Amino acid sequence: MRHVFFTVPPAYDGASLKGFLRSFAGCSARLLAAAKREEGGLLRNGEPATARAVLRAGDVVRLAVEPAPCAVEPVELPLRVVWEDESVLVAEKPSGMVMYPRPGHERDSLANAVCALFVGRGEEPEYHPVYRLDRDTTGLVVLGRDAFAASRLAGRVEKEYRALCAGELSGMGTVDAPIGLLPGHSVQRCVRPQGERAVTHWRSLGVYAGYSLLSFSLETGRTHQIRVHMAHLGHPLLGDDMYGGSRALLPRQALHCARAAFSHPVTGQALAFSSPLPPDMAALVPGE
Repeated sequence: MRHVFFTVPPAYDGASLKGFLRSFAGCSARLLAAAKREEGGLLRNGEPATARAVLRAGDVVRLAVEPAPCAVEPVELPLRVVWEDESVLVAEKPSGMVMYPRPGHERDSLANAVCALFVGRGEEPEYHPVYRLDRDTTGLVVLGRDAFAASRLAGRVEKEYRALCAGELSGMGTVDAPIGLLPGHSVQRCVRPQGERAVTHWRSLGVYAGYSLLSFSLETGRTHQIRVHMAHLGHPLLGDDMYGGSRALLPRQALHCARAAFSHPVTGQALAFSSPLPPDMAALVPGE
């Protein structure tokens, strides 16, 4: 059983324990209900407390979070951990690694690697990625170490992506175009009126001989969003043959999650991490 501790700030003096956990701590109704069922699941200053208990500024609240062990087979794989504490893990995903096992990748996913890391340390093998990266997309992945941390971080990680795109683009722009499945396909997407709204902001970082390095921030998180929007503009990612990109310079889509920033799910501390371009992309950018 994992335990999360909070110190009640002055603004919540007089609040109920339930109100504090649901509002300040961002605890879901499901996690709160599970803690209430657990003996010692809710403590105030080390003593059992009910959800109706009235809190005072400075009180220390302890919330029990039920373990959610991952059933994926632990497999020792190269894994670069950028940062971690008892609530969060930030890792680098290489090209070719899927997020979860699937046919053809039953034992080489990020889930296999993370579970092996924890099992090797004698810890519960939990796996809670806050967002997903495509198989050939590289860069930072933020994971919750437990269900509470993951739910608290969901939708709250600010990410910057970098990509090499066909054509010479300067300045900046925004693509606001709905994305849906390409008719007749189960994976490939396209811009289509019946799709879900998708908003991508881009900024040029450099223009080279026939291609450009762009920075992206997303307002929405649709599958393949950057890849689809850039193909829609006529500037597909290098190596992204699914969306019309040439593989002459790279054998995979040139997309990298270069920055991840968020508030810590327990302490509220502002955290930010960056990742340089991987070698295959950096080799195409003078000065990298």
